[in-house]
Amino acid sequence: MDLSKNKIAVVTGASKGLGAAIAITLAMKGVHVYGIGRKKDSLKEVAIQAGNNFEPITLDINDETAIHDWYNNTFTNVNTPDILINNAGIGFFSKVDETPTSNWLEMVNTNLNGVFYVSSTLIPDMKKKKTSCHIINIGSILGKVGRTESTGYCATKFGIQGFSEALFMELRGFNIKVTCINPGSIETDFFKTSGQHSHHNMLQPFDIANTIIHLLETPDNMLINEMTIRPLNPKPPNS
Repeated sequence: MDLSKNKIAVVTGASKGLGAAIAITLAMKGVHVYGIGRKKDSLKEVAIQAGNNFEPITLDINDETAIHDWYNNTFTNVNTPDILINNAGIGFFSKVDETPTSNWLEMVNTNLNGVFYVSSTLIPDMKKKKTSCHIINIGSILGKVGRTESTGYCATKFGIQGFSEALFMELRGFNIKVTCINPGSIETDFFKTSGQHSHHNMLQPFDIANTIIHLLETPDNMLINEMTIRPLNPKPPNS
């Protein structure tokens, strides 16, 4: 895909962390980015860094009706997204018998249902396009291997892995690529909910964002459908 050819991208979870890095990097490459997030002030900060190619969209991806309304009011048949980055996600980490049902449901709603709502809204118009499109789902290393005190998060990220594989089979005939990226620990605020602290030996958000650029720029008939990215030495410095 040639990112300089007036491409349009939708990035969820764009208000901070990896999503913000992806949105900024795409915008700097000349892609028109619609960055979806729930925090209006944080999206404004991203917009300052991303420039005129970024449009902040305050929206909850758990609200299917709101997603449909926004999409239908924003895009026309000749002006629809070429790229979807399903990045929004949340994690709560505790023993299964100590996990509140509300935490479990929030992970399922954001990490699985939200991905379905956004994808199923954009895909019909992607199928109509004559040029290649690309959907990238941000999974996790915990969508490949289990870990104690991570049952809910693992369940949803294993689900994203299966969703991505099945979606690839459905959409390849329409020249729509589907890639699932499974990163290890990233230096963002994600770990605050678990009481852990991020550090510089973790993966860096903009390194992953630049990797996504490389994936998007592969030839139209070439697909990397799955990628696992790990920090080489994940332990905290001086540990």
